[in-house]
Formats: sequence, C-alpha cells, structure tokens
Amino acid sequence: MSYTLVSFPRKTNMLFLRSFMILFLSCITIKINLCFPSIPSSLKTLSIDGHFKFEEVDHAAKDFGNRYRFLPLAVLHPKSVSGIATTVKHIWQMGPRSELTVAARGHGHSLQGQAQAHRGVVINMESLQGPKMQVHAGKFPYVDVSGGELWINILRESLRHGLAPKSWTDYLHLTVGGTLSNAGISGQAFRHGPQISNVHQLEVVTGKGEVVNCSEKQNSDLFYSVLGGLGQFGIITRARISLEPAPEMVKWIRVLYTDFATFARDQEKLISGESTFDYIEGFVIINRTGLLNNWRSSFNPQDPVQASQFKSDGRTLFCLELAKYFNPEEMAVVNQEIKNSLSQLNHIPSTLFMSEVPYIEFLDRVHISEIKLRSKGLWEVPHPWLNLLVPRSKVHSFAQEVFGNILTDTSNGPILIYPVNKSKWDNRTSAVIPEEDVFYLVAFLSSAVPSSTGTDGLDHILIQNKRILEFCEIARLGVKQYLPHYSTQGEWQAHYGPQWELFVQRKSTYDPLALLAPGQRIFQKPIAYS
Repeated sequence: MSYTLVSFPRKTNMLFLRSFMILFLSCITIKINLCFPSIPSSLKTLSIDGHFKFEEVDHAAKDFGNRYRFLPLAVLHPKSVSGIATTVKHIWQMGPRSELTVAARGHGHSLQGQAQAHRGVVINMESLQGPKMQVHAGKFPYVDVSGGELWINILRESLRHGLAPKSWTDYLHLTVGGTLSNAGISGQAFRHGPQISNVHQLEVVTGKGEVVNCSEKQNSDLFYSVLGGLGQFGIITRARISLEPAPEMVKWIRVLYTDFATFARDQEKLISGESTFDYIEGFVIINRTGLLNNWRSSFNPQDPVQASQFKSDGRTLFCLELAKYFNPEEMAVVNQEIKNSLSQLNHIPSTLFMSEVPYIEFLDRVHISEIKLRSKGLWEVPHPWLNLLVPRSKVHSFAQEVFGNILTDTSNGPILIYPVNKSKWDNRTSAVIPEEDVFYLVAFLSSAVPSSTGTDGLDHILIQNKRILEFCEIARLGVKQYLPHYSTQGEWQAHYGPQWELFVQRKSTYDPLALLAPGQRIFQKPIAYS
C-alpha cells in the first residue's frame, strides 16, 4: 500500500510550527514553575523596614551540621522588629493558598536544617539592629539585647560594667534567640540552670505577625512556650538576660579517672549543695595516645614526673573538668578552697592539671579551637552530633554499653558528660528533660571527614549514633534528646510525652498555620490547592 504525502502551503506550515513551539514552551514553563515556584509578587513589593534578597540565597541553605540543604525563595534582612512582623503578618494573611513558611536564622549553628525554610523565607536575625544593647546595673542587674545578638558580644559589653550573664553555652558565637529556643547548657547549669532559666522578659513575633512582650507576669503562657520551644511559637526579637558580678580570673582544672562509677559519684557530690566550683563538666577519652602531653600546651601538671609516665593508650578514661572564678586579691583563699575540695575527690593524683586564665578567655575557649580548625579546613565539615539527657539512675547502664561496647575510640570529636540539677530548670518552659532530680548531658560532638568511608566518615558515625539510640530505646533508659531531631510526628509525640497536647495547643494558639520553624519538621503547613 502506498501513502500520498500531503503538502501544506508554506504559510500554514509556519503557523503550525509556531503554535507547536508556543505550546511546547508553555509546557516547559509550567513544569519549571511546579518544580521552582515563583516568588510571590506581593513579597517583592512589600514595604518593610529592611530588605529582601531573592538571589544569592545559598548561605541560608547551609548550617553547622553540613548535612541538610534546603533553598529558600528569599532571605529577609530586617532593620527592626517591624520588618519581621510585617513579613510574617503578610504571609499569615496569604493563608493556606501560599506554601511560604518562615525560619529565623541566627549564626547558622543548627545541625539538621532546623533554621532552613525550603521554598520559604529565611530571616537573617543578625541583621536586626533594633535598640542598642543596654546593661542595667543595680541590685538585680540585667541586659536588654536583640534576639540576633551573639553571646560573645553580650559578654564583652557586660564586662565593661563588671557584670556577666550567669549561664552559658560552651560556644559563645551563637545568637540569643537560637540558644533560648533550645535551652542553653554548659558547666554552670548545675548552679544557675540553663540559659532559659535566666531570662526575665522577651519580645516575640508570633506566627500571626503580632509583636508581643512577655514575661512571668505578662503573657506568661507565650513566655514559657517560646523558651525551649524550638522556634514553634514565635521569633525571639529581644530578651532581658539576668546578670551577676563578673570575676577577673579563672582557675581551670582537669583530673582523670579510670572508673566511671567513681567519676560519676564525684561529679554528683560536686553539684550537690554549695560547691566550691563555678563550672563542672566532664568528658570521655577512649584509646587516646599521649593525652597528658597534649594538655601541657594549656595546663600545668601538679606532679610533672608522674604525669609524664602516665599512659592513656588503649584505655577508657573519664576527665573531670572544673573551674573556680576569682579576683586577684582572693588568690590565697581560693587556692585553699580548691585544695580542700580536691582532697575529697577520688581522681588519679598524678593527673591533676591546672591553669589560670582570664575569665573571657575561659568562656571563649571553644572559639580558639575553631580558629585552629578553620585554618586546617576542618571546621566546615559534616557534624553529626548527638546530644542526650540521661537519667541519673540509668547513666551507669548507658556508660557500660556505650563506652564499653559501641564506641572504640573518641578520635572523631569530644564526648561530654556531666550532671545537672532538675531543680534549676523551670517545668513551665517547652524544654523536655528526664523526670529524675539529677540527669546527665551526654554530647557526642563528632566531626566527619568528607568522602571518607572509614571510621571517621559520616556513614560510620551515623551508624554509631543509631546504635546508641536503639540501645537507649531497647533498654528503656528514659533518655531525652537535646537539640532533638525526628522525622515523624509520632516520634515527636513520644519525645514530648504528656506535654504533647499542651505543645499542640500552644501551636494552634500562636502559630495556627504552622508558618514558623518548618525545618524542625514537627508540624506541616496546611496547603489549600485550588
């Protein structure tokens, strides 16, 4: 059978081809728009105190964890709280027909994309200028600061007045809003509680774009919701932080133990009652060569001969780290107090190391390590950290399995372990902690070598973390994650336990459209497709 070719006039051919190309390009455009939604025109024309960036937003899809990367549509650089409130209110008024969500980003120290907003708006909190930092002296001193202010800057400014905040994190280059949305824990927490226990007042932008001042006596439900609330109920734009007289110097002390039970007993003794020390932490060392020789660069051995003969190879050791604050005129009294307190401990005598440093140098000690790591290109690597709160009654079982079987060395990063007193935490906040009066922070602060398939690689560390979590669950240790990360709402519900209903109720009150902190993956914004 033969087919006759049909010949169209040239003009008809051109019209057909043009129509086909228009249809083809339209399909491509639709497909691209579905994959990459366009920026709402209303956002581009929104009048705010500050400015949006719609290009070069890659930095807002990156954090310290270096494992998650979600690109936003825009980054807001606010000059004042009104810039934040106007933006949030505008997105709130757009309702469920818009996919836009909002994440507040401080210094970018989140671990798993918590401060990212996929196809949403990221607020650069460090751009927030607001009123200048104000230190108020007197009988009950405090400082008023922006939510985007770094703790290191608060320390420097308050020291000019002879004052300082009471409670810290180990790393000070974090924003106020960031740490207060979690808890803020360091070696002072046994005495003063976490940072969220040392806040008098907050200014918050809710998920409806309302600017609300709150405290224990004013809008108290919002105040306690936001503290430790993982950014779910509001963006902290200002905070009033409690201060105390600042010392000039610090006696910094380290001693070692070979037995975990003895180590834990001494730590618990030190945090009970009136301790001589102002800071109490500890860490685990597994199979480290030349440990005490490494300490000599910062500390002085009190028994140099015995210290030089101490072998750390192939051993699991526990280091107790202490600090005593003082002023130069108190030197003799402080030395005697330290001597008396140390005489009541059961550490290995030859491993006593001491150092004397300025107060600011002690508090900013991790930054010194950061500078060294950055110079070697080892700072911006994956950080698969795991932070746990372990009840005191279960910590021995935990240590036996984790430090005895699961981990074979601590070469991937420090492992912190120290107890805190529950009585110093306010149970009205959103922070989740174990039920017991004393519980331990155990922090696995690992750094992974990019592209490595060995024990220092990301996959290996993640498998170790998973084994630790699985053991805690099977053994029913009652462990809670600090800086928690879960992938399902069922897991979040288990994390919050009896507090879950209140958490959901507060969410529906202050952020009913689930606009805020989508990177936490607790709630999902309802989208109405037309």
